[in-house]
Amino acid sequence: MSANELPPIDGAPTAPLHAPASIHGDGTEPAGRDTAGEGIWARAWRTLRKNPVAIAGFVIVALFLLVALLAPLLAPFGPHELPGRGEIRPTRIPGPSADYPLGLDRYGGDVLSKLIWGARASLLVGVLSTVLGLAGGVLLGLVAGWFGGWVDVSAMRLVDLMLSVPSLLLAVSIAAIAGQTPWSVIVAIAVVQVPIFARLLRGSMLAQRGQDYVLAASALGLTRRSVTMSHVLPNSVGPVIVQATLTLATAVIEAAALSFLGLGGGEPSTAEWGRMLTAAQQELAVAPRLAILPGICIAITALGFTLVGESLREALDPRNRTRR
Repeated sequence: MSANELPPIDGAPTAPLHAPASIHGDGTEPAGRDTAGEGIWARAWRTLRKNPVAIAGFVIVALFLLVALLAPLLAPFGPHELPGRGEIRPTRIPGPSADYPLGLDRYGGDVLSKLIWGARASLLVGVLSTVLGLAGGVLLGLVAGWFGGWVDVSAMRLVDLMLSVPSLLLAVSIAAIAGQTPWSVIVAIAVVQVPIFARLLRGSMLAQRGQDYVLAASALGLTRRSVTMSHVLPNSVGPVIVQATLTLATAVIEAAALSFLGLGGGEPSTAEWGRMLTAAQQELAVAPRLAILPGICIAITALGFTLVGESLREALDPRNRTRR
């Protein structure tokens, strides 16, 4: 009997020993490797890299971030400069030229420069409002999911009250009360987002509290605080992060809407996409590009964040992972 053969058992034929099918001779795994032990986020990232929709969304978001961060280097003129003021006439607004690739606006500002600086303003408002709304929603949802009982009921009734008011109407009311400043727009959008994140986190935490690993941790003598912060909360934030990505698109649109209504503060010539739409209302017959260009920027930016958020939601969905 050779060294690599097993002795016969109950008359069964002998068979040579082989390396596991999942390992090649050089010790590497084959292309179709088992990913059962792979982490949720690692698996989601692997899925996103193969999703053309996700790639398109990431490209749009990356371009938007680059334009916003590199605005001082990309913009031909500053955000408050009016280089073509002397060329403006009551019945004529100069169009694209060698000096101004996208033409001028009614105030003599370079449209290209304003679009670039407007990306930075939209990024600032969108990110800050989403971060503040996420922080407030996570805090409220954590308190409701942790304590339960009358605390949970009170928090959810507050959430229901806030959700009963249309988001844009609530944001307009808060911005009008807080004053016409960029910070009032940020706070208004953040307050509107708080109940969304709070309800989502609270529901996710309630679903996790009944899982076996939570019962096992409690049986081992861990305190309620330790179980919540170390086990329940980390496994509940996935849907909240996905919602935050989707909310960035909504924040950009709502920021433009509030600025369009004149609640964002600043001069009419301010380099901000919503302000540019407001200033272009009276020029639609003369220069419709003044309204079309910022509108396209808003739509494309919101589309990019939406594609990323939807792709991330699908990649983290357990039902989709089991079908792969």
